Amino acid sequence: MKFSSSFAFRIAALLTLAASACAYARTIHGTVTNGTGGKLSSGDKVTLLSLAAALDEVGHATTDAHGQFTLTTPDEAPFLVRVEHQNGAYFKNVPPNVTQIDVTVYDVAAKVEGVSTEADVLRIESDNGQLKITENYFVKNVSSPPRTQSSEHTYEVVLPPDATLEGAATVGPSGVPTAATPDPVQPKGHYAFTFPIRPNEGENGTRFQLTYHVPYSGSYKFSPKLMQQTDNVAVMVPKGMTFQPTPGTSYQPVPDDVSGQTFLTRGAKPGQPLDFTVSGTGSFPREAQGGPAGQQPGGAAGNVPGPGSAPGGGLGNPIDTPDPLSKYKYWILGGLALVLVVAAAFLLRKPAGTSAESQPTPAAPITPATPPTSATPANKSQLLLDALKEELFQIESEKVAGKLSAEEYDAQKSALETVLRRALQR
Repeated sequence: MKFSSSFAFRIAALLTLAASACAYARTIHGTVTNGTGGKLSSGDKVTLLSLAAALDEVGHATTDAHGQFTLTTPDEAPFLVRVEHQNGAYFKNVPPNVTQIDVTVYDVAAKVEGVSTEADVLRIESDNGQLKITENYFVKNVSSPPRTQSSEHTYEVVLPPDATLEGAATVGPSGVPTAATPDPVQPKGHYAFTFPIRPNEGENGTRFQLTYHVPYSGSYKFSPKLMQQTDNVAVMVPKGMTFQPTPGTSYQPVPDDVSGQTFLTRGAKPGQPLDFTVSGTGSFPREAQGGPAGQQPGGAAGNVPGPGSAPGGGLGNPIDTPDPLSKYKYWILGGLALVLVVAAAFLLRKPAGTSAESQPTPAAPITPATPPTSATPANKSQLLLDALKEELFQIESEKVAGKLSAEEYDAQKSALETVLRRALQR
């Protein structure tokens, strides 16, 4: 594996942190600006959420007339700050040692002009009598003036009637992933996200991801149903499977450089026939999920996107670009990265030795006067898990910012996955 010296240092520091972490309070100062009116935002509720304690609320404040607030943290662990403005929530990741943050909020409306779906991408593979599907919706909000779209049914999707939903997550323009369970609505198979669709940050929009499975006996017919016009509908299947579009549809094969097949239709509207059948068996190779070695996210070598090619970015020129999904493909095939970060934020809160069904038992607190060697095994494991969680957020941030090559990202994530599995087994 290839590691940078800084990453090797951070990995080494994880064990040091787990062995000697002590609580040191810090003060976080913040300023909230209303991006719709371009003014400082007063009277907004601010909440400090602990990433190390199941997102518990550990601090509260309200912005003053100058849009400013102050929070005191109980320790130097990573936190999230949530700002609520007009029933919309805005998050800011606060790594250790950070004491100053700026948060931009927007006015909220149930329906906003300028919100549209850029792509609906289905990634399908077979697995022991089932088809496993990861479906990603990439949504942009280019409203002017910028506003957030939010309601009880902000974004509605439709799954096959016999689908079993396994999980869902969202990523907003800021890049912070959040577990978000969509609500089942009528008719059967319809689900609605309440997650707000915030204005784009550059090319970065909002991404909704669902994972589900359907029973499979060697052939399955999909009948996708759109709730809104979608610029691109794409289906990705492994090389070993066969994709057969129904007559009357307009799917076209898209040349790609991964171990799979991509079929695309453009300008899809609600009610338009999009049926297709898949048959055979196959799965995407693990090495393809992060892109070929030495290749940056998003396309062939030499076509390296910058930070603007994170989820929600544009598709580029659909005529001149050989693969119009190039900016999305890394995120689709690398969906495990999002799942891993969500797991870090929610699974890692469990004390060592508990199961998903058991009630968590808080570990005894460690005070600064307690020698590290006196800490219990459960405490040490929890500290390590907390440190791993922050490291996961860090490499995801560096990946989005283009600071890590695909090879470095794959190696670092693999190393953290190994430590993560071992820590969870303790």
